[in-house]
Amino acid sequence: MSVAFDLFRDVDTTRTQTALLFRDRPLTLDSGAQVRNLRVAYRTWGSLSPAKDNAVLILHALTGDANADVWWPALLREGGALDPNRSFLVCANVVGGSAGSTSAAELGHDLTIRDMVRVQAELLDLLGVDKVTVIGGSMGGMLALSFVTQYPDRTERAVIVGAPQRQSAWAAGFNHAKRAAIALDPERGLEIARMFAMLTYRSPLSLELSQSGESPCTPGARAIDTYLDHQGEKLRRRFDSASYVCLTKAMDAFDVPDAALRRNEVPTLVVGISSDELYPASEVRLLAAKLGESTYWELQSPHGHDAFLIDADNLARRVKSFLG
Repeated sequence: MSVAFDLFRDVDTTRTQTALLFRDRPLTLDSGAQVRNLRVAYRTWGSLSPAKDNAVLILHALTGDANADVWWPALLREGGALDPNRSFLVCANVVGGSAGSTSAAELGHDLTIRDMVRVQAELLDLLGVDKVTVIGGSMGGMLALSFVTQYPDRTERAVIVGAPQRQSAWAAGFNHAKRAAIALDPERGLEIARMFAMLTYRSPLSLELSQSGESPCTPGARAIDTYLDHQGEKLRRRFDSASYVCLTKAMDAFDVPDAALRRNEVPTLVVGISSDELYPASEVRLLAAKLGESTYWELQSPHGHDAFLIDADNLARRVKSFLG
C-alpha cells in the first residue's frame, strides 16, 4: 500500500514579516563582496521576556521557509518543545532562498553558511534579542552549528539535527549531479534535482513502505514514479533554480574546523538518525564526540534523513527534555 508523506504543503506566505537589513553599513561576505539592503522574510511566535532570555531561533532546511509551524508542527505548538507561551520563537527564510528573502538571483554573489548566519544574527539584533537558543535540521543543523561557533557568547543552547561537521563527498556528489541537471534546463533540471534529493532524504525501507506497488493516482504507473514526478513539479512551482544552486554550493563548502568544535562550551544536543543515508548517524555521532560540550541522541526511525520531519513526535519529546 502506498502512503504519501507531503511535508512541503503550499503555505500562506502573507503571514511573514519583512525586515531590511544592512542599510547603514555593508555586510562583507566570505567571498569578499560587500552587499547592502538585504531583505529577510521572517515570522515570530510568542513574546520576548523583559530579561530577553527566552528567544529561540529556528533554522530551516534547504528548501524550507519561515513557516516553522507548518513544517515542524510537532515541535512548535502549545505545550511542545517550542512553546510560544514560554519562548519567543523566530524563524527566517535564509538569504539566497526562495521564500521572501533576498534571492540568489537578486544577490548576484556566492554565499556560505557563515554568511547566512551573519544575516540571522543581524535580524536578532533588530528584534532586540541578546541571547538565543538555536535549533535546526539538515541545512538548518549546519546553520545552528555555524551560529554556535560564530556567536558562542550569545548562544544559550543548541540543537543540531541530522547535520555533519562537513559535507561529505557522497552528499556533495549528489548536489553536483543536481546542479548539472539544472545547468541543462533550469526548470526541468530543478524537477530532476528534487527527485534525486527525495531519494537521499528517505531510506530504501521508507520508500518500500510508502511508495511500493501501483500508483494510487495513476493506474498502471508505479507509485514511486508518480511520487517523484509530483515532488519535482511541486518544487519547481515554489522554488527558484538559482537559489537551489546557491544553497547547495554553500552546503558543499560547509566545513567547521576541529579546533572550533573543541572550543564549544554551549550545551548542545546533537541528534543522529538511525536510517539516515545522506548524513549517516556515524557522521553525526563523530561531530558530537568532537564538540567540547554536547550530548548525542539517536532518533530511531525507518524513514531516513527526513525522519526529523516525519517522526518529529519522538524528536520533540527529546528536544523538550533537553531544553527543560
